Amino acid sequence: MKKGTKILLAILVLVVVLVVYTFSTYNSLVRLKENVDSKWSQVENQLQRRADLIPNLVNTVKGYAKHEKEIFETLAQARSRLLNSSTVEDKAKANDELSSAISRLLMIVENYPNLKADKAFVQLMDELSGTENRIAVARKDYNDAVKQYNMKIKVFPNVLIARMFGFEERQYFQASSQAKSVPSVDFSK
Repeated sequence: MKKGTKILLAILVLVVVLVVYTFSTYNSLVRLKENVDSKWSQVENQLQRRADLIPNLVNTVKGYAKHEKEIFETLAQARSRLLNSSTVEDKAKANDELSSAISRLLMIVENYPNLKADKAFVQLMDELSGTENRIAVARKDYNDAVKQYNMKIKVFPNVLIARMFGFEERQYFQASSQAKSVPSVDFSK
């Protein structure tokens, strides 16, 4: 074989390897991106489930705690923000606000022993507790998928292909710094 033929063959093999690698990496990135989107939809499903439970819980509590109007308004506003937010960051912030409002509602419930014994309230609290657990699992699954995807698009040489085809880093679903503090409720008002 002539020297020119060997060089041409080597270049051809190299091009074929690069093309195969590019297609393979691109398809892998698409699968990971779809996995992140799927996991995010599960987070949204669980957040929606919790948002759907809130009106029932509020209506049950309203019958016992008619003068606790502020917490009901706060819950309604937080629920509305959660349902109307679109980005991961906005959903996380709205979720934190709703969690804080739910915590305040549960503190108020402590003042109503009859309410804590109400069958409908107990059932709603069980459903809410189960939903909170589902949200935690969905958030963990989403964050795991984001981690896997983000790592894949950041390592060399995948980063070149990711940039070439517009794959961008995804945000983790994180609790805000406010979510780490215990809400204060003053019953003396």
